[in-house]
Amino acid sequence: MSVPDATEAGLRRLSDPAGPGAVSVVCFPHAGGTAGFFRPWARLVPDGAVLHAVQYPGRQDRIAQPPARDMDELVRPLAEALSPAAGPDLVLFGHSMGAAVAYEVARVLEARGGRALGCLAVSGRPSPRVQRDSAVSDGGEAAVLEDVRRLGGTDPALFGDERLRALVLPSLRADYGLIEGYRFRPGPPLATPVLAVRGTEDPEVTAEEARDWASVTHGEFRSAEFPGGHFYLLDQPGPVVGALLAQVGLAPADDPWPSTP
Repeated sequence: MSVPDATEAGLRRLSDPAGPGAVSVVCFPHAGGTAGFFRPWARLVPDGAVLHAVQYPGRQDRIAQPPARDMDELVRPLAEALSPAAGPDLVLFGHSMGAAVAYEVARVLEARGGRALGCLAVSGRPSPRVQRDSAVSDGGEAAVLEDVRRLGGTDPALFGDERLRALVLPSLRADYGLIEGYRFRPGPPLATPVLAVRGTEDPEVTAEEARDWASVTHGEFRSAEFPGGHFYLLDQPGPVVGALLAQVGLAPADDPWPSTP
């Protein structure tokens, strides 16, 4: 069964619908991120796949909803919405905070359905067994904005526009608090294959920390690196999407807007 196009849980379809048996790729954004972050990937999705992304509460078309307070509150409705599609035709991709969210959703889906997913791809984040203590959210809005500047990948307009900051900061700070309060709870390893991806210059995850994602599955594990920092995936969507689709035997569509003439 395919992933629903739009749900109260925040699933948003970004590419054209696909026929029966298509692979569904569901993307989970970083702290403060939106479903639209993954919209450029839509042109890379082949006919045999459909791209979805998650719109967390408290932003854009869900701005009236309060942000999730903890991981369980965020994961529960997403797992419920994705349960009918759980199986080998479902691929989850999460970047940064989204990697932890995608992992927890995969755990719930496997526990409920008893079947491995097509792939769990985790990007820009250490394995959940690696605990990096951080309390940026305790420093208030200034500390959160400074950390966003440090990591890059955010429209500079956020820092200079007071009205834009007022819209974005509540969900951004809530996301920081959520992921800083997240703690790994031991349990059975996944059967789902795992792909761990990082930028070679990413200060948020070392190569060793990325490889530790192998510990969360007894399925196949692979890792990949691409040049760049924490938001390496902005500069090279084609290779990243290619590595992701290769996990389920697909190749990306030809990009109609190449980055070079």
